[in-house]
Amino acid sequence: MNITIDELLSQAVSQGASDLHVTVESPPIIRKDGELFPLSYDKFSPELTEKMAKEVLAVKGIDALTSELGETDLSYSIPGTGRFRINVFLQRNTYGISCRVISSRVPNLEELGLPPIVKSLAQENRGLVVVTGATGSGKSTTLAAMIDEINKNRTCHVVTLEDPIEYLHNHNQSIINQREIGSDSAGYAGALRAALRQDPDVILVGEMRDRETIQTAITAAETGHLVLTTLHTVDAPQTIDRIVDVFPPHQQNQIRVQLAGTLKGILAQQLLPKSQGGRVAALECLVSTSGIKNLIREGKTYQIYSQMQTGAKLGMQTMESAVKDLFQNGLITEATMEKSLPAKGKLK
Repeated sequence: MNITIDELLSQAVSQGASDLHVTVESPPIIRKDGELFPLSYDKFSPELTEKMAKEVLAVKGIDALTSELGETDLSYSIPGTGRFRINVFLQRNTYGISCRVISSRVPNLEELGLPPIVKSLAQENRGLVVVTGATGSGKSTTLAAMIDEINKNRTCHVVTLEDPIEYLHNHNQSIINQREIGSDSAGYAGALRAALRQDPDVILVGEMRDRETIQTAITAAETGHLVLTTLHTVDAPQTIDRIVDVFPPHQQNQIRVQLAGTLKGILAQQLLPKSQGGRVAALECLVSTSGIKNLIREGKTYQIYSQMQTGAKLGMQTMESAVKDLFQNGLITEATMEKSLPAKGKLK
């Protein structure tokens, strides 16, 4: 079989897929509207899969993966077709490839249907905003739309730290410098420390992966910068606990105080299949009010949910409320609603 990775990616784009998976002893698989579908090919041999993987690795100057380097992320472009975030990895001594299709155009907040509080958070001059959710929940897209909102309306210096760079931003009202981890800088923590010396107004940190990055992000927010970042947590209270729990017990009270002083909001999201095709984001929104700040300082995150339930006028909403609103507006089916509600919000 004589086929290239570019041909497969082009087919994925033409079929409206969000992802492409290539692995041995299987035809290529695309994900569309959250569901997996095989493309019309025979099962791929280890040799063909390796050939495709090495086509991609060559872009990063890598000849082959090894046990010491068993996976790598990179950006990949096909002129006239689009851009992709690709992870190449080893599995059972063979290659696997997972590709995410990235829109060639930066989406705006309105077309994503995000609640007004997201725009308000993008207008903050300083503080920490965390977008959370599982892999594939649209966190990068939400952050890109927030950067786009800043770029269209504010004169700022924006520094983004990404692994890899996904959406490409042009200078508009703001100037935007996009740095890729692994090629422009060795890691998030070092890149974030360097960003603080680059006169930024806004810093996007693709992911807070370790204690040093989290501490530096909080410090950056304390010192007058707007920091936008992500975590892989499922809701707002868990996000606060995750940040605090990264630190040793003797530091946790101080981190709670710092977090209470810097946090502006948390957006926890999931992508749900729409009843008429496509997908829509459901967002849980926490806004850092004085009451929320007190609960963070006191370590009473278990009480945050009740404040979110009564904070609708301030822009807050729980995931339960967000999912039910999508159903009531006809955007998702009842079955999708039932599947997507947090356990405490399941209908009786």
